[in-house]
This record gives sequence, C-alpha cells and structure tokens, in this order.
Amino acid sequence: MAQIRLLYIENSISRKNKTQQQTLRFFMWVENLSYEKQVEVFWAGEDGQWQGLSAQFHANAQDGGEYWLAECHCLASPAQSLPGNIQFGLRYRVLGGEYWDNQQGNNYLSQADSGVMLAQNQVIQHLAFASRLQDQQKFISVTIAVNAKLAIDKVNLHWTTDNWRHSKITACHFRRNYWDKTALSNARNPNQYGVQIWQAWLRVGKAFALEYSISYECAGQVFWDNNAGNNYCYARKPLSLMILNLHCYQEVDQDEKFNQIAKAINELDVDVVCLQEVAELWNNGNGDWQSNAARIINERLPTPFYIHTDWSHLGFDRYREGVAILSRYPMCNHDARYVSDSHDAFSIHSRKVVMAEITVPFLGAVNVFSAHLSWWEDGFAGQFQRLQAWAAEKHGAHVNATLLCGDFNVAVGSPGYRLAVADGQYDDQYFAANGNQLAEQNFRQQDPYWQSYNADDYRIDYVFMKKGSELKAVSARVLFTEGDYGRVSDHNGYLLVFAPK
Repeated sequence: MAQIRLLYIENSISRKNKTQQQTLRFFMWVENLSYEKQVEVFWAGEDGQWQGLSAQFHANAQDGGEYWLAECHCLASPAQSLPGNIQFGLRYRVLGGEYWDNQQGNNYLSQADSGVMLAQNQVIQHLAFASRLQDQQKFISVTIAVNAKLAIDKVNLHWTTDNWRHSKITACHFRRNYWDKTALSNARNPNQYGVQIWQAWLRVGKAFALEYSISYECAGQVFWDNNAGNNYCYARKPLSLMILNLHCYQEVDQDEKFNQIAKAINELDVDVVCLQEVAELWNNGNGDWQSNAARIINERLPTPFYIHTDWSHLGFDRYREGVAILSRYPMCNHDARYVSDSHDAFSIHSRKVVMAEITVPFLGAVNVFSAHLSWWEDGFAGQFQRLQAWAAEKHGAHVNATLLCGDFNVAVGSPGYRLAVADGQYDDQYFAANGNQLAEQNFRQQDPYWQSYNADDYRIDYVFMKKGSELKAVSARVLFTEGDYGRVSDHNGYLLVFAPK
C-alpha cells in the first residue's frame, strides 16, 4: 500500500465584486507512520512556477491512516493572473524517509474551474467532511462525489444522534453544479471529470454527536461508504481533564515549569485541571495568594479559568499546602472538606479535598473532586471511605458523572487500590481507556518506593469515575515526560478525555 495517495482535488473559480478567485483543495490519505510528519503539495500553474503548499491534519482515517488537507486561494490582480490549469504532486516526509504520489513522475493535472476530480480508482468520496460540531451548530451539510460512470440512482445517508438507539434515512439530492448553491438548473459549469455531486443537510439539534454512513444504489445493487467500518461522526467538544501533583514548589526552574504547565493546558485544549500539592507561602498561617501555584498557572492561560482551591496543612515548613480545581466552565457550586481524622494544620496527616459541580456544554452536570490522600499506613482507608461517602452525598439525580481525581498515594495492585475499586462503585479510568497497555517506562512513577507493587504500572495518580455515570473515557495519556512537555514535577500528569456513553 502507498504511504500517501490523492483522494480528490477541487479546482474552482469564483467571481465576486468583479474580483476572481481560484480555490485549490487537495485531499489525501497518509499512512500514520509517526506523530512527527510533513505533508506537502507541490504545484505549478500555467506560469510554470513551482511552489510548496503545506497540508494540515484533517481527521483520523480509522485504517492505520490519516486524512490531510491542503488548500489555497489565489486572487487575480492587474499584476497577477490566476494559476489556471495546474499540475501537482504530493510529498510525505516521515522517520527520515520521503514518499511521493505524483503519477509515477508524470504529475497530476487539473483544469481551471473544473470542479472535483476523483483520484484513480475512487468510486465515491465524501467531500469536505469534518469531525467537530461547533456549540451553536444545528445542521451539517454532507456532500458526496461519485464517479458518473456508475449511473447512480440514489444516494442515502443513514444517521443517528443517540448511538443508533434510533436512526433515520435522508436522501441526498443531485447537484448539477457543486459550486453554485442556489441555481441547480442552468448551471454554468458542470464537473468536467465525470463526477456527480450529491448533497443533503442533517439536523443535529442539541445532540452531542451525529454519526452516519453513506449508501448508494446502481443497477439494483446497494454499495456502502462507512469510513472503513467506523462510520463518519461529527461531535461537540468532549470533556478534557488533566491531573497533576505540583510538588509543592520543590522544583528547579519552578517558574519556567509553571509556564510549561500553562502551555500544555492551552495547547491541549484542557477543560478541567485538578492539581495537588498546590503551595503558597505560609505567612504565619495567613497564606499569600500572589504566590499560590494554582493562581500563577491560571493567570498564565490566555483566558484564565474559574478556580477553586483550599489548603490542608503546613508543607515543607514554609507553605500552605492544598489542592485546586481549574475549570473552563463555571462552577455551579463548590465545597472543601477534611477527609482525614486530623484537622491540625501542622500535621501532614491532615488532608482536605475540594470539589466543584461543573456544567459542561452538551454533557450536563459533572462533580469533580481534587484529592491528595495519605499513604495506606497513614490513614488512606478511612480517608477514601469518607471521600466516597461525600461524593455519594453530592451525586444528585441531576449529576451525570462523579470523578475522583488526584494523587491517592496507593499503587495499582496495592491494598489501597483494591479498596478503591473492589466494591464496584468506582472504576479506574486510565484502565478503562487503555486496558492493560501500561508497561511502558514513561508511564511509571519515578519514586522507587512503589517499584515493589506492580511491575507493569507505577501510577499513584488516578481518575476514578462512579459506576452508572453517563460518561465514558475515550482516551487517556501520560503528560510531562521528557518527550511530552518535559518534567515539571516528581509526578507525571495525566490527560483523560470523556464523551457521553
């Protein structure tokens, strides 16, 4: 199989306010050989001048590949004519190798304003599809290109907004001219490459996701395009949650590490952050808000989040040490409570947890707890049981999920871990998303204290979700390793993503 291949090109010329614009779109499939890759289109117009155009990741292809898209818009001016007819090839650089799709060195050709050209052997192609539904979006447009030689009779969309508990069928309509969205008759420029364009609109309403597949009928037979068996799906933004123990101001280059944490939150589009060992100067027990680590990280975000933080005890003889929740979305209510026997500010065994009820768009109310509990021999069992009882108290009928997050100071397989999951009330969401694929070294906690517990999993930081919650973990990854934003603490961070069940 080729490492890169063209799926289609769109070549159109529009005229508005006496100005001409030529739009070129190149859609391609790329084998996912590594995260780091470079995909480019090299093309030349009628002037013979070659230029490079970078492609961008578009969507996962579900078959070990990815969809990539490159596009450019060229305006005509007195000094510059439109590219007109073009020739082009695709280049893929990855892992030190270079791969081409350029018609075995003869280049692809596309005539000016010729519409859609399907690559060789492409029978049907979904055009301009995406994966993200915007918050205010109520409809999606589905456009399909079909090889005209098939003499298609019908194109239908089979779709659902509730994970196929209910489904609908919507017929697509043939468009003589893809580029003219109003005049379906008297079309100026039908496609010149033997391609038919079919289109339909689907109402998504307030649903979190819309999933669909495409069927087409010709000569009494029905054929399918279901994205390699995985269907096409548009979805709202899922809930992205990060947990991290900050190590209580004990890091070298601490200020720069705060910058790295804020950078990761921003670049990874995190919605909720649960922090532990959040420190601020003791100041005779009065604290010092300006030195609060959660506040500093929050203020370095492009748009600061809502914040809820509280402290438990004196840490490292000079800090008020506590926990925090940062949230992109408003907190309907929040609370803080000791879960330890001790409430003594001068005892390390005093452990306080903070919680917030957060209303997440399209996902509903989610209760989030940020916890830093004691070791097993120092009272973990009683603390977790109090936390569990508190969470049950807060889990009203309107709450769609409860998440216990943070540093629990018990390793996988230890008595404390078994206590947390044994009664079936809570599940480890890192396991839920990744199964048993946890043996890689960069998932392991650095502290040798834990290395006697479980040879495959050294985590002590978790997200536990209450059974019966309406969410599911769709991905989970480690953060703040040497290869992923760098070390910022003596703990790794974890990023989990949740969607509706």
